[in-house]
Amino acid sequence: MEKEPKFKKVVEGADALSLGISVVVAVLMGVGIGYWMKKVLGYEWLLWLGIFWGVGGAALNIYKAYKRQKRELDELANDPKYKDYSSKKEEEDILDEFGK
Repeated sequence: MEKEPKFKKVVEGADALSLGISVVVAVLMGVGIGYWMKKVLGYEWLLWLGIFWGVGGAALNIYKAYKRQKRELDELANDPKYKDYSSKKEEEDILDEFGK
């Protein structure tokens, strides 16, 4: 039996928190860059461009986290130790049998 690393749960928790932190950081960076460009160049719309970049970066971070999580769940679904569980079709047949 393999021994789990001592801080495995802490690392998993930090990984989950990193998405929220990265979204906030991306938006704040976009706002900061937009504000800086507005002050340096004097155009009001550059602030909005920075906000748009920040929100776009946050959306990209969410998309990357989604793809990573989907890949991990797909690997788990193909794991041989979970192959014996019933399929969705079998679950529907059981529900139909009991009249739900």
